[in-house]
Amino acid sequence: MNPFAILSAGMSVVSAVGQLQAGRAQKRASELNAFNIETERERNKAQARSRHNDRLEQYRSNLSANIAAFAASGRDIGTDRSVGAFLERQKQIATSDTARSDFMGQAQSAKLTAQAAATRAEGSAAMTAARIGAFTSLANGIYRYDNIRT
Repeated sequence: MNPFAILSAGMSVVSAVGQLQAGRAQKRASELNAFNIETERERNKAQARSRHNDRLEQYRSNLSANIAAFAASGRDIGTDRSVGAFLERQKQIATSDTARSDFMGQAQSAKLTAQAAATRAEGSAAMTAARIGAFTSLANGIYRYDNIRT
């Protein structure tokens, strides 16, 4: 038996195992990165809910202050049309602000969801490439072994 043939075959096996291990490591790293991205997405959702609630609380607080100020100035809140129009406009602004904030939160969430999926796909592709590389290394090793042996 030719020692070079055995050495060549052994090197091919070592190379294939190394490629598979590298592929597994890349896949694990991609899974961890995707998990971190999804965690960021959940934190983003919580922040968006908090902004929404903060804006509504600000609106309620301003509404109470405005009603008190109008009442203190002697204006009838129920019949004064300019007061009603002012309060309605403040309500529209608050509604618009919360809708815009909610939309931005949803857009960011969708972006992070897509980013996590892409990261997972990269890990799967790396694992597939590692398997192909390992198979190729083994096939080349068998070919070299056969050539050296004969």
